[in-house]
Amino acid sequence: MEFILRRWNMKDLDSLVQYANNQNIARFMTDLFPHPYTQEKGREFIQYASKGNPPNILAIEIDGKAVGGIGIHPQSDIQRKNAELGYWLAEPYWGKGIITKAIIQMIDYGFKNWDINRIFARPFGHNIASQKALEKAGFLLEARFEKTLFKNGEYIDELIYAIRK
Repeated sequence: MEFILRRWNMKDLDSLVQYANNQNIARFMTDLFPHPYTQEKGREFIQYASKGNPPNILAIEIDGKAVGGIGIHPQSDIQRKNAELGYWLAEPYWGKGIITKAIIQMIDYGFKNWDINRIFARPFGHNIASQKALEKAGFLLEARFEKTLFKNGEYIDELIYAIRK
């Protein structure tokens, strides 16, 4: 399935809220990803995501609609040569290989635009689909921390995957 990565804009608000307001997505995200996902939260996110130059958070567009997001977050201080990768995709598009291809594009984009040599991602231990997408994109599992994250009333494992320049 064809997609493009591009800058977020306010025209994306309705599709952002439509697709992001999904418990099946929110359960795999940090608590900063709101549920329910409201118009107000969507506006705040788009304003934040559209500031960077180059932008570090991009919309995943299919058929003219924003159906997900992917971002690279450069770190600071002694971790400044690293960036964290985060992403989500609307549930109707799961299992089609889209997120793996988006991750591969973001690896190139990240190494080209920031002075980093490592990109890492931290999927939850029970998010098998995300782990497989990262592995298909060339990421290696570096660490597993048992029951270190607390989400929805339970402790879950945190995994750290990374790829180097």
